[in-house]
Amino acid sequence: MVLCATSTVVARELLGPSLGFRGQRRKRFRQSSVQPPGQEERWPRSPCDSLSQHSLCLILPHTSAAPSSLSRLSPPVSFAISASLARQRAPRLQVPNRDFSPQSSFDFCSLGDILNPGPAFWILRELHLDEKEADALLLAHPELELTAQESLRDHVLTLKSLGISDSALRRIVVRRPDVLSATEFGPFLDFVLAKLKGIKREKLERILATIHSEFLEGIIAGATLLLDHGFPGEHLGHVFNHVNIRKVFRERPLRDLEEMIFYLKRFGWPKWVLSRPMILNLDLHGQLIPRVEFFIELGGGDEAAGAALISKLPALLTYAADRFRSHLEFWRSVGLTDEELFKVALVYPNIFSVSKEQKLKPRIEFLRQCGMSAEDIFKFLVKAPLFMSLSFEKNLSKKLSFLVKIGHRHQTKELAWAFGAATRTSCENMQRVIEVLLSYGLSFEDILAMSKKHHQVLQYNHKSLEKKMEFLIEDMERDVSEILNFPAFLGYNLDDRIKRRYEIKRKIRGKGMSLNKLLSVSTERF
Repeated sequence: MVLCATSTVVARELLGPSLGFRGQRRKRFRQSSVQPPGQEERWPRSPCDSLSQHSLCLILPHTSAAPSSLSRLSPPVSFAISASLARQRAPRLQVPNRDFSPQSSFDFCSLGDILNPGPAFWILRELHLDEKEADALLLAHPELELTAQESLRDHVLTLKSLGISDSALRRIVVRRPDVLSATEFGPFLDFVLAKLKGIKREKLERILATIHSEFLEGIIAGATLLLDHGFPGEHLGHVFNHVNIRKVFRERPLRDLEEMIFYLKRFGWPKWVLSRPMILNLDLHGQLIPRVEFFIELGGGDEAAGAALISKLPALLTYAADRFRSHLEFWRSVGLTDEELFKVALVYPNIFSVSKEQKLKPRIEFLRQCGMSAEDIFKFLVKAPLFMSLSFEKNLSKKLSFLVKIGHRHQTKELAWAFGAATRTSCENMQRVIEVLLSYGLSFEDILAMSKKHHQVLQYNHKSLEKKMEFLIEDMERDVSEILNFPAFLGYNLDDRIKRRYEIKRKIRGKGMSLNKLLSVSTERF
């Protein structure tokens, strides 16, 4: 007696419950009744090979009990007694006359040989799954065969249109086969095409491979909520690239996300999130609010002032409030007031991101050794805050050595101020500035004197400085020594300040005029 079924689903219904059929290709599964040792029952080769390869064949014991056994198979699986076996000239099988039961013996043809592969199989093969992998995936996920071919094909084409490569798509399908069959993926992929044009391919692949289909609707709802509250749609992909999708859109209820949006609207929505999307990862009450309140308190309770500071560097909100309080205590121990620290932070918000132990403490100690008071340190930080964060090995050590070589003495305020000015330029530019000044006849002693009198002289761009020196000597017909008396001349804009004022005054008073009086007076007085 031969039973035929033309579906993998039917195969699972028929073979799975009683025989543990797993669909491994070209492997025979056999369950035999217990036999005495050495008397194992051997069945003849199954005649399945002589049947059509598009049928699943099960050879049942030739007994009147077999039909009653079929009634125990789970509906809606139905079978037809195949007459094709009668038309084959296969030899008659001599099989034991016993009831059909899980203890009976069976021989099965391999799945790939006897099933007629449906559209799902060939689509999987197009995704570079071999036959064994495709068979195993279809048996583990029969819903793929129940999905319309057009739907499967549309999902594949849409995924490829989003920039997902064949190899990546293969990995995604193996890990999450429902990406081809689940109805939730259709609307999500449409949303990605319409609203998430800036999403990175790697991020999209991670979402598809790790987020269960039942949560995709929540992701769409959360993203739509951001847009409804005025978040610019062209930057939505940027947010998806940087936030924790699971934390922001899956685990957090929509009402909590909306509560965070309303809170941010008091200060910097959507600017803060545009600058630092990871702010959305934060817990509103446990993380975001305490951090914002710290800067408001540091600004004297002024919400606008605190928000202005955060707006300069929204990334500050990624640090814990305990870190901010620890830094505040350190600066208080240095002698700075909360108001002074707030002013420094407005100039350089990263002052709170610098490591206290590795950078802040040793560098403040250096300034103290140079004879600086708390007031001096405050002024120094306002003018040269980068001193606190630049790498010592790659940057500061080279500049310090350079300043000492031109004549600055260790542990002096002049060295500290020159050091601060040097943080705003590169070592290469400092070298070029020295070369330009030397080319006009100045000595190292002259350059040192200029540096002490006007600390910024070494930070000026060497190309701009050379043009000013050329104008001073050739057009204004001045002696280079005048630079020693007024080195700030090199800091003024050549076209808008120096040339313009010189031409006006030259017509009135001629060429003999003080550089200091020419340039240092305010525009109103001039």
